[in-house]
Amino acid sequence: MSERQLLRGNEAIAEAAIRAGCTCYFAYPITPQAELLEHMAANMQRLGRTFVQAESEVAAISMVYGAAATGARVMTSSSSPGISLKQEGISYLAGANLPAVIVNVVRGGPGLGNIAPCQCDYFQATKGGGHGDYHMIVLAPSTVPEAAELTMLAFDLADEYRTPVMILADGMLGQMMEPVALPNPVDVADLPDKPWATTGAKGREPNIVLSFDLDPLVLREMNLALQEKYRHIVASEIRHEETQTDDAGIVIAAYGTIARIAKSVVREARAEGIKLGLYRPITLWPFPYEPLRALAERAQTVLTVEMSAGQMWEDVRLAVAERAETPFFGELGGVVPTPRAILNEVRNHAR
Repeated sequence: MSERQLLRGNEAIAEAAIRAGCTCYFAYPITPQAELLEHMAANMQRLGRTFVQAESEVAAISMVYGAAATGARVMTSSSSPGISLKQEGISYLAGANLPAVIVNVVRGGPGLGNIAPCQCDYFQATKGGGHGDYHMIVLAPSTVPEAAELTMLAFDLADEYRTPVMILADGMLGQMMEPVALPNPVDVADLPDKPWATTGAKGREPNIVLSFDLDPLVLREMNLALQEKYRHIVASEIRHEETQTDDAGIVIAAYGTIARIAKSVVREARAEGIKLGLYRPITLWPFPYEPLRALAERAQTVLTVEMSAGQMWEDVRLAVAERAETPFFGELGGVVPTPRAILNEVRNHAR
């Protein structure tokens, strides 16, 4: 690890991507993730790597597809409406079994919305925003150091499973500054070989990378293989964090920035004698259903707190399945719930 540096979340993600061996980055500017693109512009070409500011989001994700097919470690980044434009390409990546890292620094919506932090892209990320039966691995950091750590992980998971991986942050995490001890750079030469890549067919049979087949029976087999891969990911890659849940009668379920705020609420509630805990999914897909289900066997209430109309709340209710009460508290349009507002909601449900 390097000495700690004071970095914005966007800068930490960008620098971690470089240290993870990202050799190609394609994107189009949009706030509130502009610093990520700026950091890549300032450093990728200096290192002899590929940086392209594309003419559009659609062009950028198409470039990602092409570079990924050649075996490059590739990344793109954007914010909410920009990710919407990339959804067709993301579906192509998933269908073609191509590894790529996609960063979404979420802003308020729907539509063009605003540039304030929000969590309104949960459905888009976890339920497959494009067409077809596909998933991405979705990682949700709650601090700037964790954003760097999960970026390194994202590249490894993308290569291991040949799948797109999304880092789902938000405008607050992208803009806030924290001390970060960045991981040591990987040696690109030491990365695993990709024998499936389209690197030229001299001396071997050509590789074919595609996401379609006109024969329904063949396409069915491609889909079945994808579903088998997803079952393996669900079995192996679930990540979550619990804070003071052992004796909790009420548990907040939250991710990302809201989970960070909720940790302070846990401390304040405990000081008042309320046995409050925090359940934080780190992988939003695959969602950690089983640990939350087990927690609901002990707690009476699982309160979901989000900067949305209740998108993760649906997964929380699926996990809890009436083992506990499942109220919801959220804000919309880029409004960030305060610790006081969350604590007041906790008091309403405490027993």
